[in-house]
Amino acid sequence: MIIRKGNKNDMPAVLDLIKQLAFFEKEPEAVVISTEDLVKDGFGENPLFSTFVAEVNNEIIGVALYYYRYSTWKGKTIHLEDLIVTESKRGTGAGFALYSEIIKEGKKQNVRRIEWAVLDWNEPAIRFYEKSGAKVFDDWRTVQMDENAINEFLKR
Repeated sequence: MIIRKGNKNDMPAVLDLIKQLAFFEKEPEAVVISTEDLVKDGFGENPLFSTFVAEVNNEIIGVALYYYRYSTWKGKTIHLEDLIVTESKRGTGAGFALYSEIIKEGKKQNVRRIEWAVLDWNEPAIRFYEKSGAKVFDDWRTVQMDENAINEFLKR
């Protein structure tokens, strides 16, 4: 298995993994982005995200997609948007390898925090994160405003 930085040519496989994750999270219809969006947004003039991919025999089996944020309390941080391993390759160490690469990147970039979200019903992931030393908060809630809500708000 090779863990490496993702590139433009990897984006079709990354999109497939994103769709697999949406299916796993019971929202397969929620993915509206395209390969072209990923290429433009990740490799354009001002990239919005970066990736590490796990590759076996020239096949991408996993991805960690992340970007930098700024915390008013901590300064530069990494937000791990998604850590995905194709279902048939779970348990091979690919997830741990990608997770480790994100943590190494955070150390290399001198971030003070790496942050991500996990669904409260994803017990295996929660146990994995807690065992690694990460803290899973019970008292913070994720807040989102989708495109429809944005439009409705702006009509006020």
